[in-house]
Amino acid sequence: MKYEVKWTQTSLDQLKKLDKTIVERIINKVEKTSEKPFNFVKKLKKFNLFRLRVGDYRIIMSIEKEKMIIFVLEVGHRRVIYKNY
Repeated sequence: MKYEVKWTQTSLDQLKKLDKTIVERIINKVEKTSEKPFNFVKKLKKFNLFRLRVGDYRIIMSIEKEKMIIFVLEVGHRRVIYKNY
């Protein structure tokens, strides 16, 4: 069964700053991931969060297994995305 994807306002604002082709790749990857998220993501070491790789960009997300919801928290280039984590 497919997980529901919810984007935070922060992640939507970050997407608006990116190139249109990169945004399409990110959205497609997140939608593909929503079918079986744990096959695509890696857990962040210090937090109960996960990251998804799309080229040089990373998507930081929280996955609630019980409710089958993926919260996309942040989207950004790999150079800067991990500074808060």
